[in-house]
Amino acid sequence: MAVAELYTKYNSVWIPDPDEVWQSAEITKDYKKGSDVLFLQLEDGTELEYPIDPVKTQLPPLRNPDILVGENDLTALSYLHEPAVLHNLKVRFVDSKLIYTYCGIILVAINPYKEIPIYGDAIIHAYSGQNMGDMDPHIFAVSEEAYKQMARKNRNQSIIVSGESGAGKTVSARYAMRYFATVSKSSSKACVEDKVLASNPITEAIGNAKTTRNDNSSRFGKYTEISFNNQYRIIGANMRTYLLEKSRVVFQAENERNYHIFYQLCASADRPEFKHLKLAPAENFSYVNMGGNTVIDGINDRTDFIETQKTFSLLGLNKDFQMDIFKVLAGILHLGNVEIKAVGDDKSSVKHDDNHLKVFSELLEIKLEKMAHGLCHRKIATTSDTVVKPMTKVQAINARDALAKHIYAHLFSCIVDHINKALQFTGKKHTFIGVLDIYGFETFDVNSFEQFCINYANEKLQQQFNLHVFKLEQDEYMKEDIPWALIEFNDNQPCIDLIEAKMGILELLDEECLLPQGTEENWLQKLQNNYLNKNPLFEKPRMSSKAFIILHFADKVQYECDGFLEKNRDTLYEELIDVLKKSKLSLLADFFQENEPSTGSLRANIKVRPARPGFKSFNKQHRTTVGSKFRNSLHLLMETLNATTPHYVRCIKPNDLKLQFEYDSKRVVQQLRACGVLETIRISAQSYPSRWTYFEFFSRYRILMSQQDLALDDKKQICKEVLKHLIQDPNQYQFGKTKIFFRAGQVAYLEKLRADKLRAASVTIQKNLRCWIQRKKFLKMKRAAIIIQQYVRGERAIRHVLNAATLKQSWGAVIIQKHWRRFLLSRRYQLILMATIRIQSFTRGWLARRTYEKMLQDQKALVIQKHVRAWLVRRRYQSIRRFVLNIQLSFRVKQLHKKLDEQSKENKGLLERLTHMSTVHSADLNKYQKLEEELQKTVTQKQFIEEQVKKSKGQTEQTLSEFRKQTLSLQAQNQKLEKQHQEQTQEMKEKITEITRQHLSELEREEQQRRTLENNFETQKESYEQQIKALIDQVKHLQEERIQLQEQVQEEYLINDGLRKELAQLADEALVIPKLKGDIATLEMKSQDLEMCLQKQRKEMREKVEEITKQLLGGLEGEELRKRLSPEDMEQLNEDGELWLAYEGLKRATRVMEIHIQSQKENYEKEIEELSFRIDQLCEETTHLQQKVQAENDTNETIRQELTRLAKENLDLEERLDQKEKQIRKLQNQIKSLTKNMDRGHRANGKVSPIVKKEFLGMLECKAEDEEKLIKNLILGEVVSFVFWFLPLCERQTNSINIRLVFRSLLCTNVYGLASLLDLKPRGVVVNMIPVLPASILFMCIRYADDSNDAEMLKSLMNSLLDGIKKVTKNHDEDFEMLSFWLSNSVHFLNCLKQYSGEEEFMKHNTPQQNNQCLKNFDLSEYRQILSDLAIHIYQQLIQVMEDDLQPMIVSGMLEHESLQGISSMKPTGLRKRSSSYREEVDKYTISSILQQLSYYFTTMCQHDMDTDLIKQAVKQLFFLIGTITLNNLFLRKDMCSCRKGMQIRCNISYLEEWLKEKNMQSSNAKETLEPLSQAAWLLQVNKITDDDVKEICEKCSALSAVQIVKILNSYTPIDDFEKRLAPSFVRKVQSQLNSRGDGSTLIIDAKYRFQVTFPFSPSPQALETVQIPSSFKLNFLTQI
Repeated sequence: MAVAELYTKYNSVWIPDPDEVWQSAEITKDYKKGSDVLFLQLEDGTELEYPIDPVKTQLPPLRNPDILVGENDLTALSYLHEPAVLHNLKVRFVDSKLIYTYCGIILVAINPYKEIPIYGDAIIHAYSGQNMGDMDPHIFAVSEEAYKQMARKNRNQSIIVSGESGAGKTVSARYAMRYFATVSKSSSKACVEDKVLASNPITEAIGNAKTTRNDNSSRFGKYTEISFNNQYRIIGANMRTYLLEKSRVVFQAENERNYHIFYQLCASADRPEFKHLKLAPAENFSYVNMGGNTVIDGINDRTDFIETQKTFSLLGLNKDFQMDIFKVLAGILHLGNVEIKAVGDDKSSVKHDDNHLKVFSELLEIKLEKMAHGLCHRKIATTSDTVVKPMTKVQAINARDALAKHIYAHLFSCIVDHINKALQFTGKKHTFIGVLDIYGFETFDVNSFEQFCINYANEKLQQQFNLHVFKLEQDEYMKEDIPWALIEFNDNQPCIDLIEAKMGILELLDEECLLPQGTEENWLQKLQNNYLNKNPLFEKPRMSSKAFIILHFADKVQYECDGFLEKNRDTLYEELIDVLKKSKLSLLADFFQENEPSTGSLRANIKVRPARPGFKSFNKQHRTTVGSKFRNSLHLLMETLNATTPHYVRCIKPNDLKLQFEYDSKRVVQQLRACGVLETIRISAQSYPSRWTYFEFFSRYRILMSQQDLALDDKKQICKEVLKHLIQDPNQYQFGKTKIFFRAGQVAYLEKLRADKLRAASVTIQKNLRCWIQRKKFLKMKRAAIIIQQYVRGERAIRHVLNAATLKQSWGAVIIQKHWRRFLLSRRYQLILMATIRIQSFTRGWLARRTYEKMLQDQKALVIQKHVRAWLVRRRYQSIRRFVLNIQLSFRVKQLHKKLDEQSKENKGLLERLTHMSTVHSADLNKYQKLEEELQKTVTQKQFIEEQVKKSKGQTEQTLSEFRKQTLSLQAQNQKLEKQHQEQTQEMKEKITEITRQHLSELEREEQQRRTLENNFETQKESYEQQIKALIDQVKHLQEERIQLQEQVQEEYLINDGLRKELAQLADEALVIPKLKGDIATLEMKSQDLEMCLQKQRKEMREKVEEITKQLLGGLEGEELRKRLSPEDMEQLNEDGELWLAYEGLKRATRVMEIHIQSQKENYEKEIEELSFRIDQLCEETTHLQQKVQAENDTNETIRQELTRLAKENLDLEERLDQKEKQIRKLQNQIKSLTKNMDRGHRANGKVSPIVKKEFLGMLECKAEDEEKLIKNLILGEVVSFVFWFLPLCERQTNSINIRLVFRSLLCTNVYGLASLLDLKPRGVVVNMIPVLPASILFMCIRYADDSNDAEMLKSLMNSLLDGIKKVTKNHDEDFEMLSFWLSNSVHFLNCLKQYSGEEEFMKHNTPQQNNQCLKNFDLSEYRQILSDLAIHIYQQLIQVMEDDLQPMIVSGMLEHESLQGISSMKPTGLRKRSSSYREEVDKYTISSILQQLSYYFTTMCQHDMDTDLIKQAVKQLFFLIGTITLNNLFLRKDMCSCRKGMQIRCNISYLEEWLKEKNMQSSNAKETLEPLSQAAWLLQVNKITDDDVKEICEKCSALSAVQIVKILNSYTPIDDFEKRLAPSFVRKVQSQLNSRGDGSTLIIDAKYRFQVTFPFSPSPQALETVQIPSSFKLNFLTQI
């Protein structure tokens, strides 16, 4: 089918989007070939016309059907392109909370920035042994695949983990190593796997640091090789590191940190053993505080340091070596604080007394003077001599930093070497698995030498990846015999040649580094001359002259040349090296010897064959540079990887803000392009990306096949014939040996055909159903119409039968009836009329009396109303009158205040005029003196007034009664003063007028004199101002006194205020004070009266308002009302006088409400009475029923007790009857034998010989020399193995598990028949004792030793039999029958020890004879405990054997097998599933296999006479295993989380429940262990849409934790398009409802959990004296006592 034909209406496509990279849109109109527009509709409803180039016809990529979205493997998608990959990853990561996804051979891991419970040991065991693709994608699945391929193919494996910083590479590599350590425990006692895991904390401490992108970023590459022996157990490991970021030791960017080990050491500085290091908090050291923040949230450096020390010790690094490491680290910190000062322009120096330099020298045990000299000087070697040259301050600082970097780099290498030595192993290595944790492609704003090397490494890894993918595709096609066509892929060999080839970038860099005057500018010029405009992968930037651009496979990167030469040289001055070589600290001295230590050798004991020739160095001197070293180590790594089978893990960083489960499409698509995921998709899409096995295709698309097609027997041929009809173009698919290969889009087309077929079938079903409903309705209406017609026709027939005579008689009868009825009605009317008149008379009289009484009441009411209304009017008038008086009083007070203000203003004006006049006439000295005299008089008067005021103050303080007299005296005095002031004022006015006239007339004459007097005036003016100030101070003093008087008495305050104003205004206010004093006094009296009245009114109004409010608010408490309405609020309410009107309105409203409330109250009281009556009735009925129930319970209890008693009596009677029957049979046998003997005697001698009767005591004598023979024959020999000899013969004849189970069942049911074959025909009751006969024999021997009081014999015998049981169970630790047999015998032997111990609690059910046979001389309670522990051990062995046999059947039988045929439907699978997805009618386990295995276990244990309670415990444990493994696999298999699979699981659970019922095991509580699985199946089937569904799920799924419920909901996957995908909002609602549970965060249930086993005491009714030993047991040496 042509691709353009798929662009039809309702299909969806992807179009570019600037924000989300790609946006989904639905096609609204079929696309026609040649059209230039595609009509689309966005998800928000926006209509869009997408332009299309009619020449190129580049249509937008199609969107996959929803049924394919969210797949585990991206290669399972029908349309393979970038938007499909992005969308699938987003759905899995955001909606389903799944961080792992397969992309062919790649595992894509997205960092969730959150701890998720999917890495426990239970998860590891769940993935162990599983095929890749059977479970959900996981790092453990990749690890298991590598481990399995290593074991199967004996080929070395590699796991390559790459990604950006912060993407989770280190964590992924750590989990992979932990998986290997868990599944392949070391056989030695050295705990090698623990040491391998312990290397991670150390390397992270010394090689990881906080960056802006990641709090634990690996700043080096690491390849860890884990070695295995021929049993595939870990025997050792080796580590190799790459390109440590040494520059971080001396420099960190903002918000970054140095390596963790520095901060861990500083955090532990206060520990006693580190005092000599002289450390301090990290903020005090310059090398570790450059980033600004030395602490990481959630990280405790002190605790991590303790963990680091523990791992050092675990790896065998002693305390002295650790202390040397810490000394070096502390020395680096102190070195960074050494202060270098400039001496001139070309010299620098370091003080010898520098504290940090001193500590550095002491720690590293070097000479301080030489180090100080070496930091500031360098040696220059010439042809004839060596010259010591001083360095500038900048050069010295660079030398110091270079020294710190080299020391740390050597220390890092030394620690790695010691780790490798600790992980070394003796013996031969069989295979290995390498884990490569290496940096991904990096591009920053400024890219330097480190980014260049990192991207060079990624180019090499990408090339190896492309070749491997290409090879896998080729192998797949050749395996399936598909014609192979060359697939084009982007080969990055040109870019690699640009970097590493001859005269490449690295060689030119090394060449420039050899030149003494080499510079970055010269090197860049060489690069441009060689490659610019000659190599398309090399470009020159437009805006920078010191940079170059390389087109890598992932992106275009611009590198800045600054620092390339220095970082590549990595030089350290010889002066400093000489100083460090002479260090007395051996660890440091060894760093700088001639033979530098390596960072681990991967070549040791490794036989690798490179895929291509390695790179050879062209110059020996190149090996000394960093680039040359890195290139050689990289080639060695590539050789190793090419000699192994690689597995790829690509870690993705979803966002830059470290937000939990946030998905930034732009950032993700950048990383997908850089890590090769999209390249894998592109290579797959070019050929046949969709691949189905024939069985899968047949199961999925059987609906598209006709009956004629299905008539064929060969399913492969059916698929071929069907595809010819469905897809016309044969180039769109290919038939392989086991699979069908489809081109991109064809699976989507088939899905569309399948959906259309199902939709048409649905329409047909709906059509027929609706037709049936309408027909049913029509038939019902038809039946109703027939009945109606029947009655109508009957009525018509009746009318037709009637004639005229009949009608006449009928009319006559009617007339007679008419007259008779009239007569009856007339008589009845007369009676009613008389009764009515009488009733009316009585009624009218009663009404008249009632009217009179009402009129009388109304008259009285009118009189009462008249007086009440009069009282109310008077009361209202008085209230209004008081209110008006209050208003008038307030108005008058305001008027008085206003007048007072006006007088104050006038007084101020007069004072200003007086001042002006005094300044004008100040020239006249004589006149001025007169004024001074007048002022002096005024002062004397003031003093006199002050004395009077003091007298009045004292009188007021003595007694209040004299206050009025004092006030009168003060008034009199004020009157006198007023007169005096008036006179003085008048005199002053006259004098001023006279002086003015004289001054005007003599002004001309005195002009000259005035000029002469001006100087004198200035001096006099100053004295005058001083006097004025004194007067002002006195006035202020008077004001203070006035304030005090005002506080005591308000009237006195007015008087003092007036006096103070008179004195301040120099006499003008004297006229005003008496008037104001009187008015204020009267007003104050009135004000007090009015305030009292207002308070009363307010009180009354408050009471009224409270009453009204209570009525309106329905009984609101007064305190609450007072809180709501403050007194100020009440005053505001009454401010305008409207409160009374509101009160009247409220009263009227209250009356109406009272009437309404009263009626409601009556109704409520009636209803309450009725309800109370009903409640009383119900209570009585309930009491009566309770009494009946109690009586019935008592009766039932009595019956139950009686039944129990009768049952016990029946058992006792049955036991007695059995004993009697046994005795009778025994006596009969004895009589028969005696009769025979007598007959023989008569025939022989004619005499009767006497008969001696033997009585056995239930003991067996076993001599000391026969003890070993007893154990050998009874326990270790073949006596107890007669049950098992037939089974191997049967198993050799067949390989079918079902036939084996049948043989085992037949064997167990015919065990006694086999005993007869072995001549085991015991007499008496031995047949019923065969399973536990050994235990009875052994106990009888114990009884003999006890009866003989032989302690040594008893001890020896007990120890021997215990050792024998241990040995036989150890030798047959995987034999279920043997373990079951000896568990039954051990428990029976334990019960015998208890039954015959002589303890009362165990003797309750014994017979008198059994009580007589109890042990007499020894207490065997200690041996009972030992035997109980041994029985528990045997039980655990038995459970383990049963679980090992049953476990492979569980997943297949409970999950994968379709117990309900036709319900499940297969979906497309990806590359990961292809190797194990061939399901052509293979022999798979079913639920029947599980039930048959359980039946076999149950039958065997029953035949071995195992206690019923013990069998129930074993069954419960097995059912727990079934439920747990099924549920754990459900959690880890997204493809199993569907509604149909829930139905399958529920059906299988019902089969298990029926088995329990059939075996009478309901009381074993085994059903309860399946409750979590049952709830999970219900959760898959229930509706998941509304809020009610949320509530129902939270209530019913009580056996599942919140994490498990959310996991199932997130993993829920529809099988068909008709099922709705679960909305993420619904999952969030469920999660919010479950947050309050607090039931932990564990996802996987521990399948190895064991319920506590108990051995119930069950005494044996069998008498020991009746036990007889078959001769086939070969125990003739035992003697019955």
